[in-house]
Amino acid sequence: MATPSADAALQLARSRFPVLAGLSGELAARFVAECRVMKVARGTRLFDERSPCGAFPLLIEGRVKVAKLSPSGREIVLYRVDPGQSCLLTSSCLLARRDYAATGIAEAETTLVAIPRELFDALMAGDGAFRDYVHALFADRIGELMALVEEVAFRRLDQRLAAHLLAHGPQVSARHQDIAVELGSVREIVSRLLSDFEDRGLVALGRGRIDVTDRQGLEALAAGR
Repeated sequence: MATPSADAALQLARSRFPVLAGLSGELAARFVAECRVMKVARGTRLFDERSPCGAFPLLIEGRVKVAKLSPSGREIVLYRVDPGQSCLLTSSCLLARRDYAATGIAEAETTLVAIPRELFDALMAGDGAFRDYVHALFADRIGELMALVEEVAFRRLDQRLAAHLLAHGPQVSARHQDIAVELGSVREIVSRLLSDFEDRGLVALGRGRIDVTDRQGLEALAAGR
């Protein structure tokens, strides 16, 4: 897919974020004049923990992973931002005037429109529809994060691993390390569980792939039966 020009990206932002179509007068003019179009390669770190936040992103193309890293190097994915979405953590940091509390990494070649802090503040103060959009973003993402907390706190890792394989199967193309990151675990534990699954006939392990061989068995495990 060709990367859009700056003007085209701004037009795409308006089409993918209907709330922007209602901007009028000074705010509409400032959106065109002040917003920056950013195009980044896969693997680019868009922000790091404890770094300052200066702009509100609107994702046009690509995908961004927002993750929390522990001092020991363990990682857990909090959520992902897809085209037509924005970042909960960024809006929180802008509103509270705080630094980032997690890391954002582009998982694909990504294009986004960055609304600078001053314009974000003006939109929150002067446009009710934009303010409602940001509040809805909080409501949606908080629900996802609560579900993640429940998963990590109250379900065993083998149950969560079984559910992950069911959601991405019947053939999962992923490294054990990648799955560990998704589940907030470490590669060694995930590899040990997968070997146990294979011994029980639930999966077949290959190089860079996992084949689900007993879906009913995995469903029972995921349900805690």
